[in-house]
Parts: sequence; structure tokens; C-alpha cells
Amino acid sequence: MNLTICLLVARQYVPKHKIREVVLGYRDLGDAAFERMFARDKVKLDAMGVPIAVGSNNPLFGDEVGYRIPRKDFELPPIEFTADEAAVVGSATRVWQLANVAEATALALAKLNAAGVEADSERLAVVAASVSATEPSFAAIWQATVDRQRVSFEYRGVPEVRTLEPWRVAWRKGSWYVVGRDVDRDASRVFKLSRITSLPILDPHQGTFTVPPGVDLDALTRTIEPEPPSGEVIVAIRDGRAPALRRRGRETDHVRTPRGFTSRAVTVGNDAVSEVAAFGPHVLVLEPPELVQRVREHLRSVISAHARRGGAA
Repeated sequence: MNLTICLLVARQYVPKHKIREVVLGYRDLGDAAFERMFARDKVKLDAMGVPIAVGSNNPLFGDEVGYRIPRKDFELPPIEFTADEAAVVGSATRVWQLANVAEATALALAKLNAAGVEADSERLAVVAASVSATEPSFAAIWQATVDRQRVSFEYRGVPEVRTLEPWRVAWRKGSWYVVGRDVDRDASRVFKLSRITSLPILDPHQGTFTVPPGVDLDALTRTIEPEPPSGEVIVAIRDGRAPALRRRGRETDHVRTPRGFTSRAVTVGNDAVSEVAAFGPHVLVLEPPELVQRVREHLRSVISAHARRGGAA
């Protein structure tokens, strides 16, 4: 890193003897040791895609060779996001809000905002998933998925320890799931993270694995999805909100539609309570009465859970 900084900020080519003087780690080395370390560091930087230019500051005397990193070759081009892409990045920061990379994701969002890319934080607060403090297995399962390493854990209702090669972590139906290969059963399985009862243990001695060719991860993930739409309910949707839900229904003229809302008849699945409650105050259930009551109870339980968490903090 010190070598990179030295060569990046230089306006001219830096001779080798000057590099030895100013870069920490080179100063106290003997001639042979410095040559070996300098050559090794150049190879490492080149492997990481950091270009080091070699040249002379004096065109008449090219025998004094120097080094520098051209800024135009080192820096990334401007990164531009659409509104939807910015929303995804914003949602990711909320997913990791309570995990061990919260600081990094918060910094990423701050950089986007500084560059003029803004996400609708109010919208994200309603629909974004989050890592629950009651799911301590998330970080380990996620790391095992990224590193492609086997992971072992205890699972509620199962006496033996399960060993899994995790292929994908997914948020479905208000909960986190992991899809992968159950090693002992040699078959694909889906596990709900909230049912994992022990801290998952990564097994680095087994090396890494690969997802078998022909595995359709999207199809496996869809097995977690709610049942297909099976009924019609009347909801009031706040103007300008929940466009996906609005497109699924037809407009109605309900007598109890609040001001600033539009009533629509929409189809819902068996998980209608979570599906509607995910929109927060922007979608109100008008009919049937039993669904109205169930959504109210669900939202009260969410408020109560957040209050308990806040008190514990």
C-alpha cells in the first residue's frame, strides 16, 4: 500500500533509490533484500491490476529509470446507477444493518449520496429485509456461501448435526433461508435460518465446493415462495405507492376509501397478511373483515417486538 501511494501521488517518475528512501519497509533493508522485496511488490501490484509505468523524466538521459502509477489508468471510471439500482444498494445497507459489515455498507451508501445518487429511504424502510438480531446464524451462513465452504449446524426438530454446502441465501416470506446440498443426504435442501439452533461452524479442512452443473438455483429458491394467488381482497393504496400491487388489481369504488388513497381489488396468496403488511401505512385492508383483523394483529406484534428490542438496547 505504501508503494502504491508513493507511485500514485508522484507527478514524475520516481527513481528506485528515492522509493527506497520514502517507502516504509524498504529503508532498513540491505541492497539484495530491497531488490527482492521491490520486485516482489511490483509483481503483486501487477497481479491486482495496478499498472506501474516505467520511464525517465529526462528524455535526453534515459538511463535513469523511474516508476509511477498513472492516475488515469488506476482510477475507476464514474459509476452511474439507475433509480432501481440505487434502491438495491440502499436495501443492502438495511439488510446488513445489524451484521458485521454494517460500517462498510453505510460508507458505500454515503459515497453514492455524495455522488448525487439517492435512494428513496422511506420506500426502502417499508420493503427492505433486515438481519434480525435473533438470527445469529446469518453471518456465518452468508460467509460460508460466499467462500463456498461446508458449514455444520444443529436444526430444530432434527436430532443429528446437519452439514450443508450452501449455494444461496434468500429472503422469502418475511424470513431468511439457505439453499444448498445436504451432504449426509446427498440432496438439495432448504433450511430456515431462524430454525438453526447452534452457531454454524465452517469446515475449512474440506476445501471449497462448486455448485453442480445443471442445478437451477432460481427454481430451488422458488420453492420457498408463497402459494400462487388464491383470493381477492379489497385494499386502499396510497397515491403514488405500491405500484406493483396496484398493477395486480382493478380499481373499485369503495365507500370507506380514505382521502389520498385509491381502492382496488387485488389477488393475494395464502400469506396475505405478510404480503399486505410489508407495505406498512401505504396499503390498508378494507375487506374482508377477518383479514383486516389479522393484519392489525400482525402489525401490533411487529411494533411490540421493536419496542422490546429497543428496551433491551
